[in-house]
Amino acid sequence: MIDPDANILSRLPQVVLDLALSHGADPAYTFDAVGFSQRGSMRVSLKSRFWLPFTARQTMSIKSCAFTWNARFLPLGYMTVTDELVDGGGRLDVTALGIFPVARSKPGAALARGELIRYLAELPLVPDAILHNRDLDWREIDASTIAVTSGSDDTACEVILGLGPDRRIVSAFCANRAASTTPPFVSMPWRGVFSDYRQVSGRWIPTAAQVGWVINGREESYWQGRNQSWEPL
Repeated sequence: MIDPDANILSRLPQVVLDLALSHGADPAYTFDAVGFSQRGSMRVSLKSRFWLPFTARQTMSIKSCAFTWNARFLPLGYMTVTDELVDGGGRLDVTALGIFPVARSKPGAALARGELIRYLAELPLVPDAILHNRDLDWREIDASTIAVTSGSDDTACEVILGLGPDRRIVSAFCANRAASTTPPFVSMPWRGVFSDYRQVSGRWIPTAAQVGWVINGREESYWQGRNQSWEPL
């Protein structure tokens, strides 16, 4: 549909427009959300040496800070995870065999802020949101770094986006994301890396990603995966 925001070109800083256009976003035309599948592996704890393979389906909103990630961990899909941000509230639930609760996060500002940080960091997966999500605020740090902020009060957060030579997002960094969903909420630096961009439906989308915590100056990865079958919804 045609976006009703006729002032979009004047509302956003030129550096943000350039960022969106380098990812293939369309100022004049948008849709409500995008969806894509993922395949990868994840460590359930930084103390664990074992990586559990998973398949997942994720949807992300274009005009609001919202997403839903439904994952099934192998083998046999015995464990399922729902991670989401909806209407400003976060949710992280783990079940066994799709029936038995294993872990359920308690709603609160720390969880919502963590999920909002994830949404901001994953903007390269939904480039049209750079143009059409009015809940995002932007500032240029230098020629290869842009900060995006959102939220208010206890959920306010900032993610630093690093740009490559082609002006596409190659990294996302938050200096203080809560490392757990239950008290005490200890914050640590958190970083994601994006690579292997491919053009899908006119957009340039990273098909590979890796996420980790920065501990004593060393990055400890806990999530790695590939994005597949990206499509507008």
